[in-house]
Amino acid sequence: MKLLYQGKTKDVYATEKEDQVLLQFKDDVTGTDGVFDPGANTVGLSIAGAGQSGLRMTTHFFQALNERGFHTHYISSDQEKATMVVKKARSFGEGLEVICRFRAVGSFYRRYGAYCQEAQDIGQLIEFTLKDDERGDPVIEKEALIVLDILAERDYWKIKEDTKRICQFVKEELAKKGLTLYDIKLEFGKDSQGNIMLIDEISGGNMRVYRDGNYIEPLELEKIFLSGS
Repeated sequence: MKLLYQGKTKDVYATEKEDQVLLQFKDDVTGTDGVFDPGANTVGLSIAGAGQSGLRMTTHFFQALNERGFHTHYISSDQEKATMVVKKARSFGEGLEVICRFRAVGSFYRRYGAYCQEAQDIGQLIEFTLKDDERGDPVIEKEALIVLDILAERDYWKIKEDTKRICQFVKEELAKKGLTLYDIKLEFGKDSQGNIMLIDEISGGNMRVYRDGNYIEPLELEKIFLSGS
């Protein structure tokens, strides 16, 4: 297969169908100084089995969301090969991430720690960030997204509302296993018809989850969530 794009945690390959691509999940995860951080913009470490683990959770959530009428890029997955076939997506600008924060942790706490306690409940706060490694994935407000022609206003509100609904669903599913979602990072794009759809993945690699106040590592999270152990 022809390699189209080499990403931090996934590589993208062309398929026989023009409107579809194949994602190869890798064992690399984001972080700094060997410590995992879903909000980091660099590969921090490699964890054996992380690719397959991330794909298992992603498959579970994307299938569930498709069944509930959400528009996603998911088509099929191959667990053994750690690959997922998806609809080709057009990015917003050079890439846009949406973070749903339920607790004050990570970069949010580093920015606003003078005004909140770590792990403080902050409701369901939504932040948009630009995928820009050179500039540290800066947070961007609605007005700037519109002025810079990255998002139309109607698309902004659509993505924000979808993010809230999707993340509330993920939070409730995790809670069934005694797990608490602190924050989660989503990505959206447009399909060939211009419809907004959820893309990328939903796994331990793009969320922070705790149980009884203790952080759960991505591979352990997948085991607890899917097997109940």
